Amino acid sequence: MTARHHYHLERLTDVHSKLLERDTIVDIFLPYQFEKAEKPFPLLILNDGQDGEAIALKETLEELTLNKLIKDIVVVAVHAGDRMQEYGVAGYPDFKKRGKKARDYTRFIMTELIPYIHYRYAISNEVADRAIAGFSMGGLSAVDIAWHHADYFGKAGAFSGSFWWRKRDAKSRLYSDNRDRIMHNVIRRGRYKPGLKFWFQTGLLDEKADRNKNGVIDSIDDTLDLIVELTKKGYRPFHDLEYYEMPNGEHNLPTWKRAMPEFLKWAFKN
Repeated sequence: MTARHHYHLERLTDVHSKLLERDTIVDIFLPYQFEKAEKPFPLLILNDGQDGEAIALKETLEELTLNKLIKDIVVVAVHAGDRMQEYGVAGYPDFKKRGKKARDYTRFIMTELIPYIHYRYAISNEVADRAIAGFSMGGLSAVDIAWHHADYFGKAGAFSGSFWWRKRDAKSRLYSDNRDRIMHNVIRRGRYKPGLKFWFQTGLLDEKADRNKNGVIDSIDDTLDLIVELTKKGYRPFHDLEYYEMPNGEHNLPTWKRAMPEFLKWAFKN
């Protein structure tokens, strides 16, 4: 591999968040000679950035750029803090009161981290060049953040997204998929955001649960139902919506490692 396809990793440990009331750790993956670039770079914000090594993010970026499958991009991988409280749907904790800090996390991304990244690095001002993604609850968070900030993000990616996120326990006799799944309701009540695109990944082995006994595991049902809500808003399959189902995909990092190249090629195709 030639030097110009290498990525440089910078770890920022001095980004204090007043909103989250803690120091944050952020890994920045930078393309070769980024400081000499003649034009700004596309940007990916990645939740669960502490898993960058486990999913071989640096190596994947280098391989895809070597083969000219994606553009040179800047990846900002944010290490998770309290995942159960900071990830979720902003303003809508689930039935176990998880996600109470999701709004603060969204504000941290939009008002503390992103301005700092733009100040420090050459980032594209084109909405279509900016994406946010995550795994599991981090994927739920990414879709929620992009949905509410479509003026900044043009793309969102969810790997095995936790779209089961619900305001009532599924074991309750009053539970209803239609009423109680929070992200679905947020989309249903929202408005079409022109230009926003979504990428969803699931695996047939994500889980075994099947709430409605229809022979399809919940993670796939919840994701496909969310896609249906988005199509009702006007988003078009294969144009605005991409669905990637992995026959041997599980709810784990090895699966998401295998899926990451597909997401990057979709989001940042050269």
